[in-house]
Amino acid sequence: MSRVLYYAQRSPYARKVRILLAEKNLPCELKATDIVNKSPEFIQISPIGKVPVLVDEDGTTLWDSTLIVEYLDETYPEVSFYPSDRKQRLECRKWEDLGDTLADNAVALWYQKLKGENADPKDREKYQSAIDRLLPPLDEKLTTSTYLLGKTWTAADVAALCALGYYTLRFGEDWQHQYLRLGQWFKKLHDRESVKSTVPVG
Repeated sequence: MSRVLYYAQRSPYARKVRILLAEKNLPCELKATDIVNKSPEFIQISPIGKVPVLVDEDGTTLWDSTLIVEYLDETYPEVSFYPSDRKQRLECRKWEDLGDTLADNAVALWYQKLKGENADPKDREKYQSAIDRLLPPLDEKLTTSTYLLGKTWTAADVAALCALGYYTLRFGEDWQHQYLRLGQWFKKLHDRESVKSTVPVG
């Protein structure tokens, strides 16, 4: 059977997986998924009803982007996105989680914007404050290195990149002027074909 990824084009979580598939040169059929009106087929594959969902060639089925990324890295290790050293790997997972948390808050903030006048100002402030709290540590990590964890990009960079790509799509590029190192890192990563080809569009 062929490898299949159920995804949404603007999902920062699905983009993480798409970048790894491209970097590892793993052919994959992409199935665009309506996450508002979920099909019975999709619900059967993903009871939690979220994208991405990966169905590998041997039938292995996984949801949750971080779990999929880890699975791809361990199953197809020719190009690695996690350090082999245990402590460094934990450090990578820690910063990957920060990137995912940034994405969570960016998505939540967008949903508040969609509510318009019905949005709760306190909720908007909560999500924006969380984003404003998460950006400085990422910017600081780039003070002495090219990537978040050193000279090689990792799953931590991919997660943060995808979160910021979504944030940029929904709220613009102003953050890049405030966090210059992070902005330069973000633009530089877009030189990679795996990143350019997965840019979310409105």
